[in-house]
Amino acid sequence: MSTKETSADTQTLRIIINPISGTRSKKGIDKVIRKMLSQAGYNVDICYTTCKGDATRLASEAIARGYYGVVACGGDGTVNETATALCGSKVILGIIPMGSGNGLARHIDIPVHLRESLRVIAQNHSVACDYGTANGKAFFCTFGVGFDAAVSERFAHAPKRGLATYIKSTIDEFAGYEPEEYTIIANDQVITERAFLIAACNASQYGNNAFIAPHASITDGLLDITIIHKGNPITRAFSGFEVLAGTLGQNAMSDIIRTRELTIIRNGRGAAHLDGDPAKMPERIEILCHPGQLRIFTPRKKMRFIPIISPMWLSMKDMYFKTLNLLHI
Repeated sequence: MSTKETSADTQTLRIIINPISGTRSKKGIDKVIRKMLSQAGYNVDICYTTCKGDATRLASEAIARGYYGVVACGGDGTVNETATALCGSKVILGIIPMGSGNGLARHIDIPVHLRESLRVIAQNHSVACDYGTANGKAFFCTFGVGFDAAVSERFAHAPKRGLATYIKSTIDEFAGYEPEEYTIIANDQVITERAFLIAACNASQYGNNAFIAPHASITDGLLDITIIHKGNPITRAFSGFEVLAGTLGQNAMSDIIRTRELTIIRNGRGAAHLDGDPAKMPERIEILCHPGQLRIFTPRKKMRFIPIISPMWLSMKDMYFKTLNLLHI
């Protein structure tokens, strides 16, 4: 793992705010961001997205202008767009998690709280991280086909955002979902089966502490490929509880393969997603890990993951930060 710490003096950060991400109001956050990061020694340039693709364009501008870092203030979609522009550059990605899931931020232990996440950036500690691509399109948390992708598609068309809407989308999709057949080629092995879902994971979770690959690392140069088998409605439901408990991959209902590259061949063109956003993909999908190509502001220490215990602790932290958010602290 490569780390980096330098003085923040005279360094410029571009802050990209998505005003419609998640369910929380963004009113007044620009003032808090400017105050805290200026006190840390940064120059601050704040801008807002107005349409899909804006974050990528604004991040590319920051690279051309020689900025020190670009901070994505929004959800996993905003992070994806911003990080896509930064891959392979020296410009550091910062995250202020303000979305519905905040998967990458949670994996890195960035608090889902405005001031606490800004303190991470103020520490000016960064790590060289991996990212993945599916047919050349970047993902930083997960790429998936199957049930999780179908849920993402349903959620994307829902009239409201937030955890409650995502849970409803999951329940509604589960009722009538039929597993599809896939051929998986990885590590010189070929597997053909009907699977509930296949998730290529750079990070450990979808978001909201749902651990689809509990022991995935964004600095090991590998992707964790989680396969939940067809099973039946009861075993699939049990796998859902395992995702929340962080115990997935420890029994016959699921498998996790670690690999640098993977091919998925589908019989048809069902749903797919990149970091939770629906994506159109052909029948053959080539997935690659790109080691150490993205620098990210991270806390100096990351909590070691322990199944059951870590999800419980993280849920308690969520309740604490939600209370602070409600009280505007």
